[in-house]
Amino acid sequence: MTEPTHPAYGVLRPVSPTASVLLENNPSPMTLDGTNTWVLRAPGAVKKVIVDPGYQDVEHLTELTKLGAIELILLTHHHPDHVEGAPWLADRVGAPVRAFSAELCRDGEPLVDGEVVRAAGLEIEVLHTPGHTADSVSLRIGDEVLTGDTILGRGTTVLSDLGDYLRTLRKLLEVLPDGVLGLPGHGAELPDLRSTAAEYLAHREQRLDQVRSALRELGDDATARQVVEVVYADVDPSLWVPAEWSVQAQLDYLRAEAGA
Repeated sequence: MTEPTHPAYGVLRPVSPTASVLLENNPSPMTLDGTNTWVLRAPGAVKKVIVDPGYQDVEHLTELTKLGAIELILLTHHHPDHVEGAPWLADRVGAPVRAFSAELCRDGEPLVDGEVVRAAGLEIEVLHTPGHTADSVSLRIGDEVLTGDTILGRGTTVLSDLGDYLRTLRKLLEVLPDGVLGLPGHGAELPDLRSTAAEYLAHREQRLDQVRSALRELGDDATARQVVEVVYADVDPSLWVPAEWSVQAQLDYLRAEAGA
């Protein structure tokens, strides 16, 4: 039998005894190969948990309905490439939707930091991990963690709040042992999530130093765009807009730090 080529859209790919992934066909510079929709269940369990159904992509969502009984739909954060299809899927499979933000929930309560969700034979620990968005959560199942967009399978994530994000990375370094498998919202699995979190933290501190250097050159009132043109001069300009969002978060962080 021929193995599916990657990206293998529409093919449920087992990753571990408890987690499989269905890759949505929505590749872009922001979504990498596409959105990873995670399908979770304990060995032997009949029902499943779906994490991040993706856009309202009927072809993708219909494949999820073919997998059998769905007990619960969980969302890692509010961006449409993760959540837009959740109401459509919930209506068709009769499952509640839970997220950190109450606005995204349907027939279920908002997720709470430290809560343990019991579904599909699993115990899923909720970790509030803001920074990419204020409502971002990661979901820990034993020695696996679904990270949403907090940590990606490759590259770095766009930030809304750098202070929150640095605290999130330090939190992950504190609570995770070595060798935990990272299951991201985009990109391939991460064999050692703790190591990746340490690399992300070092990268963010390096970027902060680069922004500080750019401000010394441009002046303290420089705009995010001006800083991007200096710090990201070697990056494809098509990525400068999301880079500008992250630089703005860094400028806000540095200016708050200076004013403290």
